[in-house]
Amino acid sequence: MKASHHPDYFLPLPDGHPFPMAKYPLVRERLRAAGLLCDGDEIVPDEAEREDLARVHTADYLDRLYCDGLTAAEVRALGVPWTPRLLRRSRLAVQGTLLAARAALTDGVAGNLAGGTHHAFADHGEGFCVLNDVAVAIRRLQAEGEVRRALIVDLDVHQGNGTAAIFEGDDTVRTFSMHGERNYPARKMRSTIDVGLPDGTDDEAYLAALDAHLPQLTAGFAPDLVFYLAGVDVVAGDRYGRFALTDDGLRARERRVLGWARAAGLPLVITLAGGYAASAERTAALHAVVFEEAAR
Repeated sequence: MKASHHPDYFLPLPDGHPFPMAKYPLVRERLRAAGLLCDGDEIVPDEAEREDLARVHTADYLDRLYCDGLTAAEVRALGVPWTPRLLRRSRLAVQGTLLAARAALTDGVAGNLAGGTHHAFADHGEGFCVLNDVAVAIRRLQAEGEVRRALIVDLDVHQGNGTAAIFEGDDTVRTFSMHGERNYPARKMRSTIDVGLPDGTDDEAYLAALDAHLPQLTAGFAPDLVFYLAGVDVVAGDRYGRFALTDDGLRARERRVLGWARAAGLPLVITLAGGYAASAERTAALHAVVFEEAAR
């Protein structure tokens, strides 16, 4: 299975920063060690072009990113220190998702060992998300005529508010977000389908909700491509998650989503989205599960 990765997905952050940036190289190392990512399967992206970013993001926001820098308030909302290297890292991840989407259209399934930055709005970033990689990939593929309709399955524990806002009212893109109802963001946007679950949701309740909604996602809607945000912050012990899924529950989730897409004949792009376990190693191990199940 092909997957995008670049060494500069990793960006050093100040000591004690809560974002586990080391998870990106660690996921790659795990997949390489397991024989699930070979030399011929690894896609190394360049930085996404500004022209493609402008298909989603406003000119004013891009000017601030490229030229003027972000304000102190914008940096607080983003949650990571602003540097030009952060823009480079974000552009690499956007291109990684676009290239993984192209591979999925050919091979049936592919992934980006980053991405899923669903809190990025058209005109600002927040929640560790600078640019909305999935939205940019969809708009580029639509512009090329490679994709007419796309489905986003967002199972990060936090609602994909930026993605929901970008595609609200667009009948060519269906957005599905199953998330913690009382978790970040406090102000939810409107996805096509939102499923808010209570704090403490366990395997049984979570998988029952997923089973109830997966068949509905293509009712009256025939996507050409599915983007799967496989956030692992649903697992018990996550710093920001507040759900109670076990490792087995996470693996069952991945099997359900992958099996559903395969049975429906839908090409699927995997992105990592969020995960904030007790260590970067633990977070990477959880992120690797979806790729293990995809290979299986």
